[in-house]
Amino acid sequence: MQNVSLFKWIKLGIASLVFILWVIWVANFWLLLLYPLVFDNYITKKIPWDFWKKTKDGKKPNAIIEWADALIFALFAVYMINIFLFQNYKIPTSSLEKSLLVGDHLFVSKVSYGPRMPNTPIAFPLVQNTFPITNSKSYTSWPHWDYKRLKGFGDVKRDDIVVFNFPAGDTVPFKVTNPDYYNLMMETGKSQIMRDRSLMPQQAFESDWHRNQFLMNIGRQVINNDPNTFGEVLYRPVDRRDNYVKRCVAIPGDEFEIRSNQIYINGEAVTNPEDIQHNYQIQTDGTVLNDRFFERLGISKEDQQGIPPNYYLPLNKEKAEKVKAMSFIKSIEIEEEKPNGSGFQSFPFSSDYDWSRDNFGPLKMPKAGESVELTMKNIVLYDRIIQNFEGNKLEVKNGAIYINGEIANSYTFEMDYYFMLGDNRHKSADSRYWGFVPEDHIVGKPILVWLSLDKDKGFPANIRWKRFFKIVHN
Repeated sequence: MQNVSLFKWIKLGIASLVFILWVIWVANFWLLLLYPLVFDNYITKKIPWDFWKKTKDGKKPNAIIEWADALIFALFAVYMINIFLFQNYKIPTSSLEKSLLVGDHLFVSKVSYGPRMPNTPIAFPLVQNTFPITNSKSYTSWPHWDYKRLKGFGDVKRDDIVVFNFPAGDTVPFKVTNPDYYNLMMETGKSQIMRDRSLMPQQAFESDWHRNQFLMNIGRQVINNDPNTFGEVLYRPVDRRDNYVKRCVAIPGDEFEIRSNQIYINGEAVTNPEDIQHNYQIQTDGTVLNDRFFERLGISKEDQQGIPPNYYLPLNKEKAEKVKAMSFIKSIEIEEEKPNGSGFQSFPFSSDYDWSRDNFGPLKMPKAGESVELTMKNIVLYDRIIQNFEGNKLEVKNGAIYINGEIANSYTFEMDYYFMLGDNRHKSADSRYWGFVPEDHIVGKPILVWLSLDKDKGFPANIRWKRFFKIVHN
């Protein structure tokens, strides 16, 4: 080592500092056993790290090997950056318009809330769950690591825009990904019973939980027996579920409610996001709305619904006022979905909770360490938390609730839970339809839009230059 240059010692010092800080951050000091590999790479060179590049005659490796070496290093670097620092995401749907637009490419910080250690550490970088051409898994199910989040700059706050893994995406029929598997089972079960009434039991259901479980069991059988229509049913670990981006409207401990499209937290009305949208019923005097009208209001072709003179368009309050002032507009009213008495319009799909898209709750957000009394009525609120998210065995029989084989009158939550909505309130599949978002599903926080492309236009008109490096306001 006497012949080792000062420059190599400096490089080792920098690498050592980075390695030790990373070990402290990860809080797994067994990783220090790997330090001799770092030392060898810079100083002793006992391990032939580049053995695969050497030729028998000692000549310089060919260009293919050099390119492969660079590609492997780049993929490894991207993989580590995506896990611990930041990742890029593209918005495919209009659920957050006009706060964020379809075609926005987001720079998402993993350190804002603390990066998660991956559940599936062996995975191909830049691919979420399947390779696009072969449609095969992009990760291995073994090894599987339990949930662990490293220290970040803060916690999820109310009104933050958040990227998270889709909670209902744990099970996916490969050919039918929308609606989610649980709603698909219920709808398929209902359809099957309509075709074959003999499947319906003669006695009344003990509770809505039993009703929902019955419908899902019927639907599950149909889906499993029809792979040509639904494809193979796949299970996905948390970090391999599809990524969603919504606004967090309620945090652990909050009491959340919607009354006539207005959100209330702990009984008080909240200030709505500036660009929040709702659907409006619009009637003209016979005038046919043209492309110029839609372009001025920023309404995509996908959202242009209705038959003249009646239209159903998403607008924020400011644009609704502009439309109202137009001479050819006969009437304009905001849509409101009122409860219809069945209780099956939204989560938790129970007649005991007659909620709808625009009139929802009140609902208390589960908080880690807090307990809730369990009843035959409210078990529909917490069954997926108990079973799917926190890994317990749940049974409901003879008027009693059993958790892991023992009668349970209460349950203590192990994780925090959040409620997520899209700012395009009437065109967003969100927590109103599939419930809570667990803390272990939180991915990161969008910081800025680094690229934005309008899917309704061709190049170069599709480039939204004004949105380049636009800060995402939370």
